[in-house]
Amino acid sequence: MLRSILVTAGLLACALCLTSWSIETDRSTEYKHGLLEIREEARHFIERENAKGQQQWKVLEPNAKVLVPPCAVPLRTQWTPKSLDRSKPSVTVICAAAVPNAVMSDWDVAVPVQQKSN
Repeated sequence: MLRSILVTAGLLACALCLTSWSIETDRSTEYKHGLLEIREEARHFIERENAKGQQQWKVLEPNAKVLVPPCAVPLRTQWTPKSLDRSKPSVTVICAAAVPNAVMSDWDVAVPVQQKSN
C-alpha cells in the first residue's frame, strides 16, 4: 500500500513539473543553451525576412526534446536548406562553437515556421 502511494505521489510530482515547463522558462544556464534564446534568434531572423515584404512567416516552438550546450559565440540563423528534406519550412539556428564540453563542439537547431494567414 505504501509503495502504491509513493508511486502515485511520484507520478503526480512529475506531472506537475511537466505542466510548469514551457519554452518561456527554458533559459540558458552554464550547462545548456535555452530553447527560449534559440526561438528568439529564429524570431529575429523571421522579422528581417518579413520586412522584405514577400511572404509573411511566424515562428513556431522548437522541439522541446532538444538539449544543447551553451554557445561560446554569437548565434547565426538561416533558412534550413531544402536538401535536408524537412516536411515543413524552418529556420536553422547555428552555434559554430559551443562552450567546451564532452558532447559536441558545435550544433544547429531547426525551428519550424509557418506562413501567416491573411
